[in-house]
This record gives sequence, C-alpha cells and structure tokens, in this order.
Amino acid sequence: MYLEGYIKSDFLENFETCDKKAILVANFGTTHENTRKETIDSLINEVKISFPDFEVRECYTSRIIQKKLKEKRIFIDNPVEAMENLKKDGFTHILVIVSNIIPGIEYDALQKNIEHFSSDFKEIRITPPLFNNSDIYLDVAQILNAHFKNSSKENSLVFVGHGTHDSSNSVYPCMDYVFKYLGYNYYVGTIEGFPSLEDIIKILKKDNIKKVSLIPFMFVSGEHAKNDIAIEWREKFIEEGFETDVDFTSLGCIKEIRNLFIEFAKFLLDYKKEDIIAKKLFYSK
Repeated sequence: MYLEGYIKSDFLENFETCDKKAILVANFGTTHENTRKETIDSLINEVKISFPDFEVRECYTSRIIQKKLKEKRIFIDNPVEAMENLKKDGFTHILVIVSNIIPGIEYDALQKNIEHFSSDFKEIRITPPLFNNSDIYLDVAQILNAHFKNSSKENSLVFVGHGTHDSSNSVYPCMDYVFKYLGYNYYVGTIEGFPSLEDIIKILKKDNIKKVSLIPFMFVSGEHAKNDIAIEWREKFIEEGFETDVDFTSLGCIKEIRNLFIEFAKFLLDYKKEDIIAKKLFYSK
C-alpha cells in the first residue's frame, strides 16, 4: 500500500515509556443494529486484531444518529468528545481511522475536529477516505467484481451512493467510468448528486438493460439503503419496466474493502501527510 502526498515519518519516533497510544475509529454511524454488526463492529474487531498494542476506541460523526441512539440509551462519542476523553486519559499518540468513502464535507468536518487537538497530543494522524488516489478505484472495482460476479449483458448491478453537491461527488462518475474501463456491466448513481436516479434510468434504457440489482455504495446499509434505495429507487425502476431487486451488501460488509482502511492505517505508522506549504517554501529557495 502506497499513498500519494505522504513522506517517511515514524509515528512513534518521539514515543517515551510513559506515553500511551490509541486508535480512534471514526464512522458516520448508524441506528440499525444489523448493519452495524456487519460493518462497523467488524471493522473495529479487525482493527483490534491488526493493532494489538493500541487502545481502540470509536466515535460517530453524525450528531443526528447520536441523538437517536441516546433516546435508546446508547451512548457513542462524537469526535470532539472522543478526543477530549483520550486527552483526559493521558494518551499521547492518536491514529484516527475513518470509514468515509469520499473526501467530502463529512471528512473535512472530521479533519477540523481532530486538528483542533493538534497541540494536545504528541502525534495525531488521520487516514484518508477510501477514494484518495487513482489506484484505489481499480482496487475497489476488482474487489466488487470478485464479490458480486455479475457477467450478464442484460442484467446489471447499480451501485447507489449518497451523493453530494461538493466537488467530491466526482468520485461516483469516476467509479462508473472505471467499471466500464475494466469491462464490468456495472453502473453508479447517487441519491443526492450526479448521476441521479433519472440519469441512471436513461443510461440503462439506452444500453438495453432489462434487470438490475440495486446495491448501496456506502459503508453501511442504513436509512438510505432501506428507504431511498429499497423503496424509492426500486419502485421507480419497476415503474420504468425493469426487473429489480435490492442487495443490501454495503461496502463495509466486504472484508477486502474493510482491509483497505486498515492498510491505510498501517501505512500511517511509517508515513505522514506532506506539508504542502513547507514543500512550496523549500522549492522557492
């Protein structure tokens, strides 16, 4: 695993006997217990196995989900609360593993929350979202093809992402392009971005697709999967004449996808994000 824009740097270079290291696993979150077990819990358990010498904790970035869980007497920290507790408990070196799919608004907000604590710890590093370089698109496409194994020309898989009006929405049409580049009969649409439901239907009709399986292109199969995809999207596809089913296997259900997030974390034990300002200053001299 190699990520662009990083330089060689030992995460524990200044680690002393009295110091403490922890991993904070940050997820958007879910109120659905079944998908949590298959995705978030699986990732956390695998992190514990991969990093046995680290304290492993978790947080949810969605305040709405946190609020709903509190009503059920389930309490999970948000990123600020989690970092404050790590500081209070005397941890000095923090590695944050995120399960974000795109480098969008949610990831940017999380970064700002974490960076606010930069002076409170000796070292903080945060993994990038899943789609952070061009090679990852190829890796993800091949993983998904190996998992779903669709080879029919009239039947297709339609992966449905959340979508955003942020520039990071480009991940979805790019993933669609990579599927076609590799010869896979897969499409990518979004609930709140481009390509939209209407866009995908037009493309599928043009390509003479008769049957589709809708699959969440998200880490968990939560509200969007069970309502937007399984109800709104499915009903619209059926109305438009497609034989349609829904597969709730989200990205986080697939071990090989979860392993990518863990590999990012292992990479950060030896590398840190390059300071572009310092780099430009060096070049100017």
